[in-house]
Amino acid sequence: MSSLSRGDGDASRSTLVWDLFVRVFHWGLVGAFGGAYVLSEDGGTIHHALGYAVLGLVAARILWGFAGSYHARFANFVPTPRAFAEYTRAMLAGRERRYLGHNPAGGAMIIALLMLLTATGVTGWLLTTNAFWGSEALETLHGVCANAVLVCVALHVGGVLLASWRHRENLVSAMLTGRKRND
Repeated sequence: MSSLSRGDGDASRSTLVWDLFVRVFHWGLVGAFGGAYVLSEDGGTIHHALGYAVLGLVAARILWGFAGSYHARFANFVPTPRAFAEYTRAMLAGRERRYLGHNPAGGAMIIALLMLLTATGVTGWLLTTNAFWGSEALETLHGVCANAVLVCVALHVGGVLLASWRHRENLVSAMLTGRKRND
């Protein structure tokens, strides 16, 4: 099997795109949110700890979005509404171009997920305070936000699978190794 068929390529034909922080953040977030969601009904202290871990990871990622490596910086992947619309039209027509970093749809999804994860975490924290303890409205909002994260995750995974197929590269492997092919 060639190195490209594994999805990571060798150093001469690939580039480090996702730095170690981005990869640890990504998979840490998958674990922390997934665990918190699974334990949502009776998770108690573990659910709360995982929720705080999510908030900590999101805060660190926001900082890294301004100070991190090239492809991690918001300035390099957050699309304008026009760029997002143009990319979406091209994608629906099967003519989207390949990006070394995040494509405009992926960039928009990152922003949506960061906002929803923050809303989920903040509403969860508020539910532990005296002012909002037992608030059914806030508990409902917390659940809606968490479920919206799941919808976005499903769209994200679908987009990753579509882009992997269309551009013939293993994006899951890229998020493990950090490397994508140069062309």
